[in-house]
Order: sequence, then C-alpha cells, then structure tokens
Amino acid sequence: MRRLTVVLIIVAACSGKPENPNAGDPKHGKALLAQYGCTSCHAIPGVDGPKGMVGPPLDHIGSRQFIAGKFANTPQTMAQWLQNPQGMDPQNAMPNLGVSAPDARDMTAYLQRLR
Repeated sequence: MRRLTVVLIIVAACSGKPENPNAGDPKHGKALLAQYGCTSCHAIPGVDGPKGMVGPPLDHIGSRQFIAGKFANTPQTMAQWLQNPQGMDPQNAMPNLGVSAPDARDMTAYLQRLR
C-alpha cells in the first residue's frame, strides 16, 4: 500500500498540471492586457501598445504593497480590482472594462510576476 501511495504522488507531480489551478495563465494574461487596452493608460513592461500616462506605470506592481494606494496587493484583490475597480473605489479614475473572472485571473498572473 505504501508503494502505491508513493507511485501515485510521483505520477501526480509529473502530470504537468499547475500546483494551483486558480493561479491563472500569465502568457494569456499578457495578451489580455493588450486586448483590453490597458496600455492606453498604463506603461506595462513586456506588453505591446502605447505607453499611457493616465494611470501609474505597472513595472514592479507584483512587489508593491498596495493597489490604488489602499488595497492590499494580493492576487485575489488584484483580480477583483481588474473586474470592477469602481465597485472597490467609486472615486478612482480606472474604468470598468468588463473584465471576466477568468481573464482577471490570467491578467493577475502576468502582473504579479512584474517585480
């Protein structure tokens, strides 16, 4: 029985599945940041498009303590922010772009890597 458990653990580890299935796909997130037009307002390293200056540059966003100067910078909070910034802070200038939950998860995966 013990051998079977060890074999199953090894097979699971080699399955190629991400450790956290909710972590998002950073490669897809990078493409989505361009698709949603985020570079119209933000300079985002590695994302093609204009280098907007309306919003803050997003270089090192993954290592910043806060989002919008007031929300803890966690993957969950960032995904919520991307989906509905006005719902979190009605006074902010970031528009609601209609980002879906799966898209926000992938965009967050890319942005969290910018350290």
